[in-house]
Amino acid sequence: MATKPPQGDPVQDAPKVAERKRAAAGLPAIGHTLRMAHQQMGVKRTALTLLSVNQKDGFDCPGCAWPEPEHRHKAEFCENGAKAVAEEATLRRVTPEFFAAHPVSDLARRSGYWLGQQGRLTHPMYLPEGADHYEPVSWERAFDIVAEELTALSSPDEAVFYTSGRTSNEAAFLYQLFARKLGTNNLPDCSNMCHESSGSALSETIGVGKGSVLLDDLYQADLIVVAGQNPGTNHPRMLSALEKAKANGARVVSVNPLPEAGLERFKNPQTPKGLTAGTTLTDLFLQIRIGGDQALFRLLNKLILDTPGAVDEEFVRGHTHGFEQFTEAARAADWDGTLAATGLAREDVERFLRMVLDSERIVVCWAMGLTQHKHSVPMIREIVNFLLLRGNIGRPGAGVCPVRGHSNVQGDRTMGIFERPAPAFLEALEREFGFAPPREHGYDVVRAIRALRDGEAKVFFAMGGNFVSASPDTEVTEAAMRRARLTVHVSTKLNRSHAVTGARALILPTLGRTERDLQASGEQFVTVEDSMGMVHASRGRLEPASPHLLSEPAIVCRLARRVLGTEDDVPWEEFEKDYATVRDRIARVVPGFEDFNARVAHPGGFALPHAPRDERRFPTATGKANFTAAPVEYPHLPEGRLLLQTLRSHDQYNTTIYGLDDRYRGIRNGRRVVLVNPDDARALQLADGSYVDLVSEWKDGVERRAPGFRVVHYPTARGCAAAYYPETNVLVPLDATADVSNTPASKSVVVRLEQSATD
Repeated sequence: MATKPPQGDPVQDAPKVAERKRAAAGLPAIGHTLRMAHQQMGVKRTALTLLSVNQKDGFDCPGCAWPEPEHRHKAEFCENGAKAVAEEATLRRVTPEFFAAHPVSDLARRSGYWLGQQGRLTHPMYLPEGADHYEPVSWERAFDIVAEELTALSSPDEAVFYTSGRTSNEAAFLYQLFARKLGTNNLPDCSNMCHESSGSALSETIGVGKGSVLLDDLYQADLIVVAGQNPGTNHPRMLSALEKAKANGARVVSVNPLPEAGLERFKNPQTPKGLTAGTTLTDLFLQIRIGGDQALFRLLNKLILDTPGAVDEEFVRGHTHGFEQFTEAARAADWDGTLAATGLAREDVERFLRMVLDSERIVVCWAMGLTQHKHSVPMIREIVNFLLLRGNIGRPGAGVCPVRGHSNVQGDRTMGIFERPAPAFLEALEREFGFAPPREHGYDVVRAIRALRDGEAKVFFAMGGNFVSASPDTEVTEAAMRRARLTVHVSTKLNRSHAVTGARALILPTLGRTERDLQASGEQFVTVEDSMGMVHASRGRLEPASPHLLSEPAIVCRLARRVLGTEDDVPWEEFEKDYATVRDRIARVVPGFEDFNARVAHPGGFALPHAPRDERRFPTATGKANFTAAPVEYPHLPEGRLLLQTLRSHDQYNTTIYGLDDRYRGIRNGRRVVLVNPDDARALQLADGSYVDLVSEWKDGVERRAPGFRVVHYPTARGCAAAYYPETNVLVPLDATADVSNTPASKSVVVRLEQSATD
């Protein structure tokens, strides 16, 4: 039977610490999954729901974007995916009575964990100007309020339309169409905060801002490099793919500042071996200093160039540009500088080189550990250089694999959720819908926060997500949001963004992935694109949490009719009734989606075209894959300081906190911990169990402080520390961003640790 939500906010600043784990999944994952699912859904609903996750006739997991294999298990989900499903399919409800009992001032004092545990939103809610309580409102009045504020703007560019990665292809396409018909490209999304650096680097170098591999490529690889990524927590089903690759003979190199249980040993709960011994995944662990990856790959590239016969000269001659300039830069790399930047031992780099030279097919995977630094874009370009040297793009078993974090974040971008749209996309939109879309670039996440802060944006509309908690520089972000005239959140559950509002605020409750979507023409399905460019259908099976919910496409269509007027020539009403009509339009606007409805009807969906992978054709400015030759960068630490990376706990997905444990790292019943290398801790005279304030240092001289963190002696790389977000987002300066991509530099924050007043 499902349990009730917590009444009081549990204490989170007195965590218990034990030995870290050295294996992921297994029986403990099964037990933890079932316990949390039963708490939210009860026994019967748990069984009915989880058996539909990621099935060809079921719904796509609302968690990560890892692709599904062609042949699927009956239980095709991971522990964290099951948590995401359980929180969406929960039997707990947040009703108007809840809001009557809890003023916004109370909600603002609550933890993200407590807010999320309260359950599903059931009614549209409105916070009038000057009020402290949300009150129920009809959908018609809610759309009127949004229309009032939008039509009162002096320019459409005073509105910001944010998108979370959960949004379906159909909803995202409609959303960007509405924003552009209104007259703005202010379409920031969560990609701006995560893989924007990947897209920027890949678009320039190979001509497509997405990964170039499919699951079969991992299975065929000789060597898989996993850099700046913790799949055991963030993409657990990836471990099954690595296990299969290992069985086929692949070797795995993990490059990370922290040892992670999931990359050490995987106990696959679907196999007898997995429930006992498991499979060792990593053959070589390179415990690199934070931000040292560009230096590592630059030296590797020099060593490859220096090895006779190691370069695929035919591929380089026929398919690449800029090799000479790159070669000149690479030959300048030296051992002393690289070892200082990386903290690695020479023998480990040499072993890595031998593994590279022994491998014909190489895949490099990465995630936020590479994308959230000032120099992230040149870092990823250097990885592309590494792959190009030996012809490892555009052949089976090889390529780039940026692992996306949210289930349709890549699809949203494909559908046009982008503040800097390509001219070709706008031209196709104009041909299809007969209007001239705006051409001026809009705001990304960081620029949207600045615009709100400076009074240049007045309406903030979020399609999903938890913008306040996900964004950097928490105090600046919250103050910026409070300057807005209106904040609107399309949500399934309560989160902190609902408690940090503009003068007026709306919460618009929507259907989740797990729920049936019944419209005037019948039951609907939506589509999503996974991290490898596979597009497939998602069909909810549960009855909606409330009869007062609208789907995301319905919300956009009704809002568009109200704001743009019934005389607008886009058939919004038809789109709401039948999502197949939306897909017909997508097919005529977005390349690769031709005959969309027929192709997505195939169980498992279809792969989008990818010119570098499919044809070894590179649609760049030069018509070839581009070598690059940026100067090598890495963070430099002042004496007595540490370099902090923000990360997730195992009981967390993005900003959603499922529980207060981080089982694999040995942390229980708390989140305010900072992981510090024991040698660094001793040098700083920080005992294990002592309490410190984390204070970030940046060139603006502003003191940003996160108080009351328990020091945990932990085997991080020397000079490096780690702590969970969103609690540490307060330390990330708004203007500390990656060059080119403007992604917040959340993985390389210089901090000093001061004894806490709570110690």
